This record gives sequence, C-alpha cells and structure tokens, in this order.
Amino acid sequence: MSLELLQNMNGKACPCGKAHRFDTQLHIGAGVLARLPEILQSYAAKTVFVLSDDNTYRAAGEKVCALAAQSAKVVSYCFPEGPVEPDEKSVGSAFMHFDSKCDVVIGVGSGVINDIGKILSCHSGKPYIIVATAPSMDGYASASSSMTRDGLKISLPSKSADVIIGDTDVLCQAPMHMMKSGLGDMIAKYISICEWRISHIITGEYYCEEVANLIRIALKRCTDHAQGLLRRDPDAVQAVFEGLVIGGVAMNYAGLSRPASGVEHYISHVVDMRAVEFGTPMDLHGIQCAIGTAVALSAYEKLAKITPNREKALAYAKAFDKATWEKELRQLLGKGAEPMIALEEKEQKYDLSAHQMRLEIILENWQNILEVMDQELPAKAQLDSLLTALDIPSTLDAIGTPTALLPQIFRATKDIRDKYVLSRLGWDLGVLDELI
Repeated sequence: MSLELLQNMNGKACPCGKAHRFDTQLHIGAGVLARLPEILQSYAAKTVFVLSDDNTYRAAGEKVCALAAQSAKVVSYCFPEGPVEPDEKSVGSAFMHFDSKCDVVIGVGSGVINDIGKILSCHSGKPYIIVATAPSMDGYASASSSMTRDGLKISLPSKSADVIIGDTDVLCQAPMHMMKSGLGDMIAKYISICEWRISHIITGEYYCEEVANLIRIALKRCTDHAQGLLRRDPDAVQAVFEGLVIGGVAMNYAGLSRPASGVEHYISHVVDMRAVEFGTPMDLHGIQCAIGTAVALSAYEKLAKITPNREKALAYAKAFDKATWEKELRQLLGKGAEPMIALEEKEQKYDLSAHQMRLEIILENWQNILEVMDQELPAKAQLDSLLTALDIPSTLDAIGTPTALLPQIFRATKDIRDKYVLSRLGWDLGVLDELI
C-alpha cells in the first residue's frame, strides 16, 4: 500500500506546493535479481563496473557478475577483507579502480557500498544500479551519501539510484543484526516526523503532510511485521526493505533529510565520530538509531511534563558560555568538533536576539507542540517492549559507549547540522540539561 501511495504521488502537484518527483525503478520481491540482464540491455550497456566488498560479493556479487556477463563486459572491484569505512580513503580507492569507460555502475551491498556507488555514479555521470544485500538502512533511494569527511559525519550530496533491486531471496539471508538495524532505522522515523512538524511550527521550515504520511504508513507496516524478522519471514523482510526505500524516496520528495532523521540520528553520528577519532566502539547505524530513539523518547516524555518559563529560558541563554562549550566539544569529538564550531559561526543559533524570537514562538505555540508530540510519538514503554522482543539494544552501554557520556553526546547533537531538533528546543527553553 505504501509503495502504491508513493507511485501515486510521483510527478503530481501536492498541497505543499511541490510536484514531487522520483524516477528510480524499483524491483522488489522474490527472484527479481534475474531481471538484471534485461535492465542492462535497456541501458545498452557494453561494459559495467561492479562494486562490492568481501561479504557482499559472496552474498550476491558473484551472481551479479555472472548475470551482467550475459550481455556486457564486467569490470569488478571488491574491497579487500575487513570493514569498509565511509571515508575519503574508501572513496579514493573505488575511484582508482573505476573503469571510466563503463556504461553502468552496479553497487552490490548496503550502506557503505551504496553510498560510495552513488558518489561514483554522480561524478562519472553513469547510471547507477544498487543490488541490495541487506534491509539495513534507508539510504538506498536517497540522493545523498552518509560519509565521514575530516572526522565529521556529513550527508554528502550525490544522487539517487536509477534502479534498486531488492531480491528477498538475497535479503532474507542477510545477517540478523543487519535486519534489526533496518528496523531500527525505521523506528527512528517516529522522532523525525515529530521534529519536522515541531520545526515547521517554530522556524517555519517547509513541511509536507503527504510525505510525512508516507513514512507513517511504511513505519506501521514495519512494526506490524517486526516479529517476523526473527523467523526471516519474507513478508517481514520485504516490509522493512520497502519502508527503508520509502524513507529515501520521502527525502527526495521533500528535498531534505527531515522525513527520515532527527536527533536520534545525530546521537548515532556522535558515536560514529568518536569511533573515527578515538577508536571507541560503535555498532550498525540502525542499531544506534534505535538506541537514539529510546533516548529521545525518554527526553520527550520529560519535556512534556515541563512548564515553559520565559525568564528561566532567557537567563539560561544569557549564561551560556560558548567558549566553554567549544572546549567540551573538542574533548568529546577531537578534530571532528572543528567543522561544528565553524558551522555555528555561520548559523549564529546562540545569538540572544535570535533565541528570544524563537522562544516567543515556542511559548505562543506550546500547546500545539505538545499535541504534535502526543500524535507522533509512541510511549517509551511501548518502544522498550518492541526492542526487548527483538533483542535490539536500547542503551549506549550495550554497544560500549558509557552512559556517563550521554549528557555530552545529547548536548552535541544540537551542533551537528543546521537543523532544529529536540536538543535545540531544550536549549531554547533552558531545560537541555534536565532532559537527559
């Protein structure tokens, strides 16, 4: 149903004022990988470049190369054994092995391989096909790549895939932890939609109810089928994969990442950045997003019990010591803090006059904000029950990040992007430290 709604919106005028457009071909279901030769023929491809890693080559890459070879010359690059990091080194390695004479780029994998494949396609101008090997994250259909650049986690503009192949015969064989990660990335959408609406109220940011509803429907289908993941039930795996694809399409429709990520993603980004800088533990993106969602729901429940106080908020902002906070950021993130500090020099969110303007809007619309929270967010206990049933971690301790760091991590989320999220609302109200 959600895929049908997605297609029905494609290219049509929307009440939000945009004509949402999505041109990616979707091939999702059992046995759809067999369509690859026909797809390549539609591009008149004579040479294809296949990108994979050691694991994804075994999962589907060998079969992809054999199918592609039926109609085209195949140039394949498989990253050496070991984790492929989403950074400058991996992108550079892919480009150095890239055949510029190829007609089509094919990525075989999930998060990192897909992100690098989209960058290759974007800069070479070649069509891009992603053959998914796990329902693990929502970047399959997005027009950006989640990368680490100079130690900072960024969304690097790239392009959407031209074709997405999600063969459930392949997806159902993915490691269970990756399937759980995909569900975790979907669960995060509770927070993203809530914060998108709140930002629309406070900052006037663009918002589309039709796009938001796409996410809600896909999210419900995922949670309704969640228990089936543990049995590798094809319907459950397909529900999660389709939900993740819809998340990427929703970002394209909206022209921003709002429909799919909020403060919970930023908690994950901080964990990633610390891992890059200090070698500390990290987990799959979606697992960290599930933890971030649990953290955010707990904070939202505290926020709902707070009565905003103008004097308290103004005093908090006035007492805020930017230099002290920059020192804390550097201690938490090392050199990854520098781009965040530079962003604030442009953004000036801590400016007292800008803060006062936001505060007045918050106070005037507080009941509306509470209603949005009530409409969009599940109870923390409900989420805990789901995560427990699927054995998905709900605390940072569970992935090796001390809970003692949570206050600093949460405070840092307000500085990662120019995006209004829960931690910024907490700062504006002068209650940031009370939420965690």
